[in-house]
Amino acid sequence: MTARQGADGLSRVRTVALGGGHGLAASLAALRRVTAELTAVVTVADNGGSSGRLRDELGVLPPGDLREALAALCGDDDWGRTWARVLQHRFRSAGQLHDHAVGNLLIVALWELLGEPVDGLDWVARLLGAHGRVLPMSAVPLDITALVRSRTDDSPPREVRGQVEVATTSGEVLGVSLDPSDPPACPEAVAAVNAADWVVLGPGSWFTSVIPHLLVPGLFAALHRTRARRLVVLNLAPQPGETEGFSPDAHLEVLAEHAPELRIDVVLADASHVADAAALETTAAALGARLVMADVAADDGAARHDPARLATAYRQILV
Repeated sequence: MTARQGADGLSRVRTVALGGGHGLAASLAALRRVTAELTAVVTVADNGGSSGRLRDELGVLPPGDLREALAALCGDDDWGRTWARVLQHRFRSAGQLHDHAVGNLLIVALWELLGEPVDGLDWVARLLGAHGRVLPMSAVPLDITALVRSRTDDSPPREVRGQVEVATTSGEVLGVSLDPSDPPACPEAVAAVNAADWVVLGPGSWFTSVIPHLLVPGLFAALHRTRARRLVVLNLAPQPGETEGFSPDAHLEVLAEHAPELRIDVVLADASHVADAAALETTAAALGARLVMADVAADDGAARHDPARLATAYRQILV
């Protein structure tokens, strides 16, 4: 064992993963196999589905991405697998409960009982036996707005509002911002970034799950000043809508446009999904980063990361 490795074989490298949705969930499912010191910092801008309904009706943070992160941190034993399924279960009915996720209702119930989002999430994590902590990036619900240019005509760019609307736009996203523009960062998230050895940004919906973390002033200040090394994990493919037509290096370019002062140490990409490795290496180097190419994609042909392969790449980089 190394000095930073416990009897369980896991590293004690303090790691903070930022993102939201399925991309962050894949990253967490991998990271929990690598380190016992893991914190997820999650976007809180979802305005669709069960999360959007709870947000509108109760004025709470949208719980969906937080639920996804908690489910990803469940263990591989019967307890963990069962609770992950419970969290993700959605009701099917002709009534008001239709499509609500059990985990969303559980999280919101604890928020109402305890009166504090972080306390509620910590209680859910204890119930699940989660291998890590889940925190919101901000203490208030946020809206994402984007400046979008038409792909079919020369009309002036227009503003699109809402995470779902930005993610599914048919236009070209030129940039995103948050409303409110200076939301308070979650203090526990700031503390985690300040204390981290590594910060992992991505994979995930680039404009609606990854870049928003850089737009919360208190969180970005922590990302800028922390002694942690910063790893950017690239998506395997552009997403229809918000990043349609993006090359891997274009993802890095828009990241730099939104946060030009952010230093990156390592960029991780899947070799089989990079058409021009030289261009990507050049762009990464311009941000101060070295490029690591690894086999991290699933075998089924879908553009998704395989947690076991991603864990191997993380172990080689972080530990």
